[in-house]
Amino acid sequence: MAEPGYTRLVDSPNHLSRRGLLLAGAAAAAASPARSLPGDEICGAKAVDLARLLRKKKLSAREVLDACLARIEAVNPKVNAVVTLVADQARKKAAELDEQAARGRFAGPLHGLPIAHKDLQDTAGIRTTYGSPLFRDYVPTRNTLLIDRIQQAGAVTIGKTNVPEFGAGSQTFNPVFGAAHNPYDLSKTTGGSSGGAAAALACGMIPLADGSDTGGSLRNPAAFCGVVGFRTSPGRSPRVPTGTAWNTLSVVGPMGRSAEDVGLMLSAIAGPDLRIPLSIQEPGEQFAKPLDRDFRNVRVAWCAGLLGLPFDKRVRAVFDKQRAVLESLGCRVTDAEPDLTGADEVFKVFRAMGFYQQHAAKAAEHRDQIKATVLEEVDRGAKLTGPQITRAEGLRSKLHERVGDFLKDYEYFVLPTTQVPAFSTEQEWVKEIDGRQFESYIDWMRSCYYVTVTALPAISVPAGLTPEGLPVGFQIVGRVQADFSVLQLAHAFEQARGPLPAPAVLGT
Repeated sequence: MAEPGYTRLVDSPNHLSRRGLLLAGAAAAAASPARSLPGDEICGAKAVDLARLLRKKKLSAREVLDACLARIEAVNPKVNAVVTLVADQARKKAAELDEQAARGRFAGPLHGLPIAHKDLQDTAGIRTTYGSPLFRDYVPTRNTLLIDRIQQAGAVTIGKTNVPEFGAGSQTFNPVFGAAHNPYDLSKTTGGSSGGAAAALACGMIPLADGSDTGGSLRNPAAFCGVVGFRTSPGRSPRVPTGTAWNTLSVVGPMGRSAEDVGLMLSAIAGPDLRIPLSIQEPGEQFAKPLDRDFRNVRVAWCAGLLGLPFDKRVRAVFDKQRAVLESLGCRVTDAEPDLTGADEVFKVFRAMGFYQQHAAKAAEHRDQIKATVLEEVDRGAKLTGPQITRAEGLRSKLHERVGDFLKDYEYFVLPTTQVPAFSTEQEWVKEIDGRQFESYIDWMRSCYYVTVTALPAISVPAGLTPEGLPVGFQIVGRVQADFSVLQLAHAFEQARGPLPAPAVLGT
């Protein structure tokens, strides 16, 4: 595993040196108007508040960028969240946006907000490694649709965030950049695969981040790092390009430090695309609307049996306390949970199919340069038979019917996001929970990937801390395509629950 550190940010032409970053910051500061907020306040502010200040011209895009770059300079060497930095490019874009604002023009809902993109997303002209040595120096010539929409909405791209190799596993480390470290305890993992994004958000390096989720990659790192990750409905934010246009397992979506921030970003990236048959035919603008709602008598299913899965006692203790929070909102909370029989088999079959499709050719040619867990998925996919795939499709259809019937009586069901708190960066995956042993590197993530199989929108919001000070996530699952409703309950919950303490790394 490579040693993490800031030196990794300066080893390509896309990167500024430490001295160059500081000199560029000084020059930009001299050229921009007097800062109306201290840098620490900018870094700690919600994205929606920064967006309002930018619109009112009380902040400039350059001021926000300067604050974020200074925070990256100070904190990133400890957490290794941002692995590629394009400060020159970002400063040029911020200056252009400030010139537009001076003329009364704003690029879109994300005007002037810095963002770093997950290193699984192709970004034109910026190195994209997928965490693999095979792509250590790969620079795409085009963006994915997600990146296009984010940039067209006025966001300022500052670089890329750390991921596991090819996004496999909820522990962010790879042979190109090393491990990302949890801001609440640097000896612990950030989760994954959007681990760098979650850590960067928690540290105030960026106000928004993009992520993706197959088995929990938006929700798991959000839970481990005390931020918000939203697995949106399949088709809400179309994935282009893709080799699996009918796939409901994998989605892209927003991450932030609040439900409002996530809604703001979703307003920019949601909306149909003619190339994706699963596209939801609704515009994204709805997600920027106020999230306030009266939850009196809204029925919520409390998964008291935790879907029959083992959970760390510390996670369960934090989760149990949140029932009173929902009840304080007026929700009618009842012990009940959907029947997700078959979810494990369905997920593993379709996940293996996806890995085989994406990586079989690479594995055949470069097997010695690909990590074992990726190869395991590829090999499993190669052995799948027609009857196995047919059986999995039938199980999935029956599961959808049962869950649909269940949600006639409940608008939401809730459970912990992850089955354990963040674990050591030296441990690749969790092999045991509460006496239950696991054979696969993904078995400990069932609380997320069982929900994936339902194709329902699901969000992780911070619920509290373990006695050791590690964040625990609260997972809210809504009805079919009811993404706005999920955001509303997440917003109400976080307002009633209150924020987590700041990460320990910000005080060290």
